[in-house]
Amino acid sequence: MMSAETAAVDVIDTPQPPMGLFKRAIKWLDDNIERVLLMVMLLAIIFLMSYQTLGRYIFVKVLGMNMNLAWTEELARFLFVWMTYLAVPISIRERNMIRVTALVERFSKRWQDALWITADVLFLVLGGGIFYYGIAHVSMLSTFPQTTAVLGVQYAHVYLILPLGFGLILIRLAQDVVRMYKESGVRPLFEGTAIAAVLMLPSVSGLQLSPGLWLFGYFIIFVAIGVSIAIALGLSAFITMFAAATLPINYIATQAFTSIDNVTIMAIPFFIAAGTFMGEGGLSERLLNLADNLLGRSYGGFGMATVLTCMLFAAMSGSGPATVAAIGSLTIPAMIERGYDKHFAAALVAAAGSIGVMIPPSNPFVVYGVAANTSVGDLFMAGIVPGILVGVLLMVYTYYLARKHNWHGDEKQLSAKYVLASIWDAKWALLVPFIILGGIYSGMMTPTESAAVAAFYGLVVGIFLYKGLNRKNMGDCLVNSCSTSATIILLMAMANIFGNILTLEEIPATVAEAILGISSSQIVILLFINILLLIVGMFMEALAAIVILTPILLPIVTQLGVDPVHFGVIMVVNLAIGFITPPVGVNLFVASGVANLRLERIAKAVMPMLGLMILLLLLVTYIPQICLFLPNILN
Repeated sequence: MMSAETAAVDVIDTPQPPMGLFKRAIKWLDDNIERVLLMVMLLAIIFLMSYQTLGRYIFVKVLGMNMNLAWTEELARFLFVWMTYLAVPISIRERNMIRVTALVERFSKRWQDALWITADVLFLVLGGGIFYYGIAHVSMLSTFPQTTAVLGVQYAHVYLILPLGFGLILIRLAQDVVRMYKESGVRPLFEGTAIAAVLMLPSVSGLQLSPGLWLFGYFIIFVAIGVSIAIALGLSAFITMFAAATLPINYIATQAFTSIDNVTIMAIPFFIAAGTFMGEGGLSERLLNLADNLLGRSYGGFGMATVLTCMLFAAMSGSGPATVAAIGSLTIPAMIERGYDKHFAAALVAAAGSIGVMIPPSNPFVVYGVAANTSVGDLFMAGIVPGILVGVLLMVYTYYLARKHNWHGDEKQLSAKYVLASIWDAKWALLVPFIILGGIYSGMMTPTESAAVAAFYGLVVGIFLYKGLNRKNMGDCLVNSCSTSATIILLMAMANIFGNILTLEEIPATVAEAILGISSSQIVILLFINILLLIVGMFMEALAAIVILTPILLPIVTQLGVDPVHFGVIMVVNLAIGFITPPVGVNLFVASGVANLRLERIAKAVMPMLGLMILLLLLVTYIPQICLFLPNILN
């Protein structure tokens, strides 16, 4: 008989059988293949667009060299589409798709699990349709070859992402269903599949309904039961094409590609990556130190410094929740330590984080610009003053509350030496807004190019100057940027298909006629739209609301003489308020998680700030020059 020590040595020394190595290799590929591809692709498109921008300015304009840089944009566009559909499977695995869960959360755990499986099965239907018609389209392009304008690559190769990407999506969805079966058992699996089958039954039964009823009926049902909004848009459009024959059924696949093969939309992952790189790279700490040195000595000084830091970080990230996460993790514990009420501290960061979608860069402004065919640069400039005014109002409220509760500031004296030192320390972070806006309005860069350069700049600063980015967090930064942007871009792709059916059936014109029949007064109609958007913002994520409602509401306000840029600001300010209104106040959820406090207590503390933001909304709505005078000056 062998001793335990001998047996242990024998086990260690015995080589693993080939099948074990093969299984481990398959598991590694299963866990990491998307991550590796996404990291490479995101870095590639950042470098390509930065090279195009800097190369055009330095080599062509300054040095007078004759260079053809058109290939960089075309390659970046195609890589961007591939990156998007390869990132969606990660969003499925991490379950971070944009959903409305207010109704679903009222059900028991068993029915929540069943509805989650229903959502997966319905996504399988849509994904399977795009996968099938994607193969058909690639086959057609192989039979009748066409090549791209600059690179000369066959479109059959470019469109391979449809069967490849959606094939991988189907695999991840199947894995999610299996995981739910292992966790919850066969009953929720059976019930969820049965619900999906019952929902799909009318569409295959030959029932005759109007296209509008098919479209909106299915969309409302899907959203109510917790299907992600992107899939609710895409599947309701797919069903309408099938049941009402509004468009050829294979349109779903080609449009899934062409709707996001758009250089403007590429700004979204760049801005998200720039904010991620700068948050992880150490820029947020330096901005906070600067703001504290400027404001920290007055009553409520650190609270006001928190608001100022959120405003500065907003000029880099373009995202409200990202601003709350990056700044809140630093400032909420520090405010509590300095004697501030903990619920006020969390509420203040949640409210100030909403500035992240007003001050440029702003992902909602990019999405609205694409949906409304409006200048993203003008929208960026139009959001600056409203964003600053929100910050000022929050600072004034913080000062008032600090005087009332005797929240003293830092006792150290204001010193030019400390201020100058903190400005110098934060200089690389403070350059970002100048790169973005200066590049756009100098004519050197488009918004997408400025976003790419900002991401490249954040990468360089984070790695080499502030050294916050390293091998441990770089991969997660890249992958998280891809998966976050993919949820937005998938939503835009499906909304484009949904919107095309809306336009074909003249639904926006019908809605506009009905609303204008209520009143012809611009004041009344804008008030009605503000109330509608505030209600929508309580239940729906801002980007989803923009892509759904812009095609419906924009024709109404333009008939009343409202500038599309002005209306874009009205929409974004409205929906920014939605970030701090339950039950779907995303910033409240993030602040609650960061501060480890109950959501309802934070929601109560944020109410006065909510009132101030609604006051600003009314000013922006009825005094257009608040947001239009900067774009008008520059144009």
